[in-house]
Amino acid sequence: MKYIYLTLGFIGLGLGVLGAILPLLPAFPFLLLAAFGFGKGSERLHKWFLSTNLYKDNLESWVKERGMNKKTKIRVMIVITLTMFFGFVMMDQVPIGRAILLIVWIGHLLYFVFGMKTLAE
Repeated sequence: MKYIYLTLGFIGLGLGVLGAILPLLPAFPFLLLAAFGFGKGSERLHKWFLSTNLYKDNLESWVKERGMNKKTKIRVMIVITLTMFFGFVMMDQVPIGRAILLIVWIGHLLYFVFGMKTLAE
């Protein structure tokens, strides 16, 4: 079972690094997967991951205080908006798909603006 968790941790780390570099791939959920996988699979890797800037810049505030600073929230909202816009454009022949994407996008924005705590820098 330990190897399954470690595999999840490394997959999450790899995709999280890509998400930190590529604008349309989200880093947050993959780094959360890495933290989970390393936490269950190896104490040494978990401690290492918690000490990285990748963790500190993307997850630490969420894990410790269930919130994000303003800069991070804006960055996440921009990535979500660009991703949803790409899907919206690609669904030009599927009006119900566009409507669903619009509703999901509005829900994300409302959650990030009103539902998630904004932390001081």
